[in-house]
Amino acid sequence: MDAQLIAFTGVAAGMVALPGADFTVVVRNALASRTAGLATALGVAGGLLVHTALAVAGLAAVLVTMPVLFRAVQLLGGAYVLYLGVSALYAIRRRPSRDSSGSPSGTREDEPGRPVPREFGRALRQGFLTNALNPKAPVLFLSLLPQFVPDGQPPLPRTLLLAALVVVLALIWFPAVALLVDRLGRWLRRPRTARAIEGGSGVALTGLGLALVTGPLLR
Repeated sequence: MDAQLIAFTGVAAGMVALPGADFTVVVRNALASRTAGLATALGVAGGLLVHTALAVAGLAAVLVTMPVLFRAVQLLGGAYVLYLGVSALYAIRRRPSRDSSGSPSGTREDEPGRPVPREFGRALRQGFLTNALNPKAPVLFLSLLPQFVPDGQPPLPRTLLLAALVVVLALIWFPAVALLVDRLGRWLRRPRTARAIEGGSGVALTGLGLALVTGPLLR
């Protein structure tokens, strides 16, 4: 039994499941529709794939050793998260209490066979950018992965395995979150509840974005 692999699985699962910008964006988009939620989840996994690939290739070390580049990426990522938060807060003002059919706003279910490429692509892009523009992720993976490479074992195959495990966990967790939100959608999409969740996610994303933007500027 590979004790180090089991330990890494637990650590990685905790990292993936930890609520943050990724979780908030998946929940927010899943409230719009199942398609948007699942697309966002796939985008987040794609962002993790980028980070783990950078860590395996050792390119993340460049980010660590170049403070100017690191801060530039941090500002860019913070600005994007801040944009998502402000957009969520602005959407509350535009959200009607009922749609044109008289049903509560936000209760649209995905229609079988209905093409939604624009919605899918937009949500996929949001999930990917939210995760990929997080500059702390490559630093975390760069410092974490080597800790679980046994002595005397070639590092490349092992780190590839660990990186793949992180992506697989993300592909399980975030779609599960999206499906759960969609499952509870009838209640979660009630106008008052939807506005509260939208407001909460907007405040969380705005606060996180402000922290990411102001952090490098205050140093």
